[in-house]
Amino acid sequence: MASKVDIDAVLQSLTLQEKITLLAGANFWETVAIPAKGVPSVKATDGPNGTRGSDGNTHAACFPAASSIAATFDTDLARRIGTSLAQEARTKGASWLLAPTVCIHRHPLGGRNFESYSEDPFLTGTLASHMIQGVQSQGVAATIKHFVANEQETDRMTIDETISERALREIYLRAFEIAIKEAKPWAVMTGYNIVNGVHCDSNEWLLTKVLRSDWGWNGLVVSDWGGTNSVAGSLNAGLDLEMPGPAGLRTVSKVLAAIKGGEVSEETINERARTVLELNAKLGAFERQSASSTAERAIDLPEHRALIREAGAKGMVLLKNEKQILPLSKDKVRGKRIALIGFARDALAHGGGSASVNAHYKITPWDALHTALGKSVDFVYAKGAHRERLLPSIGKDNKCGTIVGLDGQPGFTRLWYDPNEPTPVFTVHGCENSTYMPLGSQESLHKILEIVGDFVPVESGSHYLACSGLGATQLFVDDQPVYQQEGNCSDPMGALFQAASEEEVQYDFTANKTYRIRIRTEPAANISLHILEGRSGVRLGFALESDHDADLLGEASRVAANADVAIVFTGHDSQWETEGLDQASFHLPRNGSQDALVAAVASANPNTVVVNSTGVAVAMPWLGQVAAIVQAWFPGQECGNAIADVLTGAVNPEGHLPVSFPKSIEDAPAHGNFPGNYVDGQLKVHYAEGVFVGYRHYDRLTRDKVNFPFGHGLSYTSFQLSDLQVSKQSDNTYTIKVSLSNTGGLVGGTVIQAYAGNSMRSHENPIKSLVAYRKVRLQPGEKQTVELPVSTRDLSYFDTEGQRWVVQHGTYQFSLGFSSADISQVASVEIEKQIVYTL
Repeated sequence: MASKVDIDAVLQSLTLQEKITLLAGANFWETVAIPAKGVPSVKATDGPNGTRGSDGNTHAACFPAASSIAATFDTDLARRIGTSLAQEARTKGASWLLAPTVCIHRHPLGGRNFESYSEDPFLTGTLASHMIQGVQSQGVAATIKHFVANEQETDRMTIDETISERALREIYLRAFEIAIKEAKPWAVMTGYNIVNGVHCDSNEWLLTKVLRSDWGWNGLVVSDWGGTNSVAGSLNAGLDLEMPGPAGLRTVSKVLAAIKGGEVSEETINERARTVLELNAKLGAFERQSASSTAERAIDLPEHRALIREAGAKGMVLLKNEKQILPLSKDKVRGKRIALIGFARDALAHGGGSASVNAHYKITPWDALHTALGKSVDFVYAKGAHRERLLPSIGKDNKCGTIVGLDGQPGFTRLWYDPNEPTPVFTVHGCENSTYMPLGSQESLHKILEIVGDFVPVESGSHYLACSGLGATQLFVDDQPVYQQEGNCSDPMGALFQAASEEEVQYDFTANKTYRIRIRTEPAANISLHILEGRSGVRLGFALESDHDADLLGEASRVAANADVAIVFTGHDSQWETEGLDQASFHLPRNGSQDALVAAVASANPNTVVVNSTGVAVAMPWLGQVAAIVQAWFPGQECGNAIADVLTGAVNPEGHLPVSFPKSIEDAPAHGNFPGNYVDGQLKVHYAEGVFVGYRHYDRLTRDKVNFPFGHGLSYTSFQLSDLQVSKQSDNTYTIKVSLSNTGGLVGGTVIQAYAGNSMRSHENPIKSLVAYRKVRLQPGEKQTVELPVSTRDLSYFDTEGQRWVVQHGTYQFSLGFSSADISQVASVEIEKQIVYTL
């Protein structure tokens, strides 16, 4: 509950220096407290699909990723997930959630697309609005991010994007505008990137003109972590809080110097400090007088389990289903042999980076299908392909051998040293694996890290190792140097999220012999990613020679040929699809191995089903060879159960694509302008496609350019639209009325999609845009009349010269259907005179 504290009185009690200290974090997750003046701190936590806590190690519920939620087209579900995420945040002692992410899927290779919703700003903005409302209904702050146009990870801290104001207003800002005006999030996070020559955190046009003036919003603006790029510039532009702490650019001395030099006024400092205090008051922090009301806890709530399973299944999209091979109901497959191939024994629950979660558990498709179909089916398995980006870490639980730390117990020992000191400052035993990354932690600052364990391999061979560190790193086996990295890693962003390329080396091991493995890594110095400065982090991967060099494709073909049905599980694990890196390829990793696997299995078995777990569109060169495809996204910790529910028919699929699936990356609207080109050492990109993003682009091309259009999604039943009517309610509102019938034999749900556009075609304007949608569920044979409100402003375009939104006079077509390409009902309305909306 919001506090009734007198903010003016608190502000007046603070000295100038104290006000300045409020404008940067105290540490990685908390704001500064001033106990003597009654000012508390508040604690933030990531993120969009789960609350990670301070270091990401505390177990937490892992919800479906945003692209999976977007595929539900279900605003009620988005709100329920927001409410649950707020409850999860409380279990981590936090009252400030760093979510949702609403950047647009500009290009299929965007590394962080999975964390955001869609290529369409209307769908993105409305779903984000309901998610925010759910979060803030629990008294937890939502943070809409990353403001704005943070659509790529390549050089994301320095990329300079040239974007027209029209494209910004209609596409990239529009999702923010919808959610901010409707849901009023208490915080906005700026992007790392540069927009039209100015970093987002210092961009006065974005933060003062658009956000606070045009939209009338008055919450807190926080930098992305490590994304503050100026002292005076960011303060004057409207950035209230630099994160993380302690202060980097906003030290008291630097800000006082800026004030003394006339670059920043004390009035600006007062404004920024007031906003920080107002967030504290909204969160009721003055009553708690501490950043966290509870210690971090791992609470596995059954109602959250159920919601995650429900949402994961409802977001899955049935892309193809020839001869109704799906569903694989118990009666249909009794006594059959089903081959589960690829990622069947993996749980592709989430992407990588700050949206990854140490889930309470993860259900694999292998386990879930055994539970769903019991002993009535004979399941067989084949891995099928080498798809790992990096060799897996050695841990307590691995099939390669055993690991014992210096205390004689399972796991590794971590030892932290001050530079030039022979004895460790502190030691941690029983560590799960050979990887340590300092996201959210302070313990690695200016410390040398050693990770030590005694390894006993299960088999002899010239096994594979790969190692990388943030700073200079050495790998030893029995004190013999095996690998050395001189200086900082070449890809700090990839290293931070455990996805940087690593050189593989081989070492001869003998089974059942003990080998001491020791990794020594130094703090990064003068590293290009500021939040890693002075921190130590390292990763060690290991693979048995027999696994690394096995003929997996041949085995998969043999297994598939002897099965009645073959299900190939493809996708990206969190090292391939992650914050910090854009996609390596439009094709599934690695080096075509998964595409070759699907093609080989389909050649061996005509009843091949593909279940693809990615947060983005991918190439499907085998599309014509397989019988069915399910796009499963990243559905959270219940991923296996949700997949099994859809495959067996326990849940009738009702998801629809929130992004277009092009046939070729060359047909994507931003092709040739992603990720950009280097000019004088800086990466720059021109958003040359303008407003023609996603289906707005494909509408202008022949339909053979997409495998599956925006909004596409099949069902195990069938639906029909009829009796479309569009009526004008006022100059600002229309109502669509249409009848939906379930013409099949199963209960099911679908999405009515309403698009609108001026019938007078123009090369400057899209043919149509999504203006309304509704998820409807019907019994077999049921018919329902559905009403959809449409705002007249959503028919407008942004007039840059006039600085206004304009609805041209003329005839407008309202097109209703089940995808952007599957339109079955069209009605026209006449707008007799131009309508103008001011900012």
